[in-house]
Amino acid sequence: MASQGADGEMKSADAGDARGSGDTEAAAATAGAASAARAAAAAGPAGGESVRVDSWIWSVRLVKTRSMGATACRGGHVRVNGERVKPAYSVRVGDEVRLRHEGRERVVVVKRVIRKRVGAPVAVECYVDNSPPPPPREAVAPAGLRDRGAGRPTKRDRRELERLRGMQTGSSGPVSSAGPSTGTTGATGSAGASRRSAGPRWSGPPWAGPRSSGSPGSSGSSGSSGS
Repeated sequence: MASQGADGEMKSADAGDARGSGDTEAAAATAGAASAARAAAAAGPAGGESVRVDSWIWSVRLVKTRSMGATACRGGHVRVNGERVKPAYSVRVGDEVRLRHEGRERVVVVKRVIRKRVGAPVAVECYVDNSPPPPPREAVAPAGLRDRGAGRPTKRDRRELERLRGMQTGSSGPVSSAGPSTGTTGATGSAGASRRSAGPRWSGPPWAGPRSSGSPGSSGSSGSSGS
């Protein structure tokens, strides 16, 4: 009985510790949210001034610079309540802001109007994020990476790099260096063939003249007739 009582007391103590830690975490979260809300209120406009849309999307960290926000507005990549707006458009609480930037579409609803850039924990307290999930990144194998100190690539290495990068253009097969045949080339070839078929050309002295293609007997008879 005594052991059961001790076990019960230990379980109660553990439960109390768990409740205490949960209460501590909840209190810390509440304090963090309250601090973010105070920082957001401090970054708001003074005296009810309006806030430009390019300044607001920069303040809540949707773009890196204010010039990027203005460029996006001029390019038609920022819409407020479904309509394209200029950089000087004034945003109000409840407006739906759509921004297409760096290949992703952001859809947010304005909860708090601020004009100073704040940290990420404070920025998320200024809007309701209804953005679609970002597209998955394509797994692209790095091509052309070489070890440090490997020196300049050889010709074989360059061919491999070109093949990996899809720059090789030899898919259609090798091209003959002679080029396409023409009619003039064909005529020249036929003339050469006729010369080759006619036999060897005379290479003796010019005063002797070419030898006769007849038989020795015929040359002798011609000589006797001449005498």
